[in-house]
Amino acid sequence: MLKKSKFSDEQIVRILQEAAKGEVTQAELCRQHNISENTFYLWKRRYGSMETEDVKRLKELERENAQLKKLLAERDLEVDAVKTLLKKNGWAPRDGSPLRRS
Repeated sequence: MLKKSKFSDEQIVRILQEAAKGEVTQAELCRQHNISENTFYLWKRRYGSMETEDVKRLKELERENAQLKKLLAERDLEVDAVKTLLKKNGWAPRDGSPLRRS
């Protein structure tokens, strides 16, 4: 899991918008906000020209995606356990075809 940023979504968007104005160099902007240029470029690549609401929605979707992946992995484990139990108890299909998920 990624380390939690000390900057809020709003702060990151504001810093990127400040950079887009071009009033100060990116190096100076990084010094002002005490961030590395590498962090700045990571933010820029990740958030681009998003607005604050877009960033919030992106994070919400990422959380939802992680939950769904976890649920799918749990369901796969359950299906595998049932298949193993059926095979162990001799309840596998007689024609030799593999058990399939429906």
